[in-house]
Amino acid sequence: MLKFWKRMNELFGWLLIAVFGLIMLIGLWQVYDNYYLYSHTLDESVLRYKPDPKEPAAAADSPITNDMAGWITIDGTNIDYPVMQGKDNNSYLNTDPFGNYSLTGSIFLDSRSAPDFSDEYSVIYGHHMDYGKMFGALDEFLNETYLKQHSAGTLMVGRNAEKVYDLDCFASMKVSAKEKIVFDMKQEQIRQFIHDNASVLTHEDNDRILALSTCADANSVTRVVVFCYIRDSKD
Repeated sequence: MLKFWKRMNELFGWLLIAVFGLIMLIGLWQVYDNYYLYSHTLDESVLRYKPDPKEPAAAADSPITNDMAGWITIDGTNIDYPVMQGKDNNSYLNTDPFGNYSLTGSIFLDSRSAPDFSDEYSVIYGHHMDYGKMFGALDEFLNETYLKQHSAGTLMVGRNAEKVYDLDCFASMKVSAKEKIVFDMKQEQIRQFIHDNASVLTHEDNDRILALSTCADANSVTRVVVFCYIRDSKD
């Protein structure tokens, strides 16, 4: 009997070692996975292909695909990316602006939106990445002070920046991904919805609206959405 319990204690010890080893491997995998995603997220090198309105021919040699609808910049944040638009909203979910497979995908315009942003209401999507990468910075806009300090941006339309608009971020909220007014782009209802449901709302006017949307977290259907007015550029 003594040998039996001794044997059982040995097995239990090995079982504990195996369990802790498995936990360690899972932890290492998560660290690697986070590192892999972060290291394969679009970095500042993409800025070399940012169009220049003063030199429209400069974009001719850009390796970014012809699906590029424009370029979005929100001052004081990491948001400074090409905006892609595919045949559907899955096209650039896991494809980078160069047409390559990427888990972090691209910043992309809803496939139902006018590519020249002429609609009264348009939606741009991006993955929520750590360190403010992609649309990971949108969380901060739920804070009114932060939104007011980072309200300015620029939207360049077209591969060659044929048109340049100023962006004015004016509202933010958390909302279900199933909210039809926001994500089915109910043009005639969006202004009232923002008025009634915004977490932060600094001002209201009648300019066209651009929504920037990202996941609140990996396991939720909640979205963080920041709303901007599209205005004619002052430059």
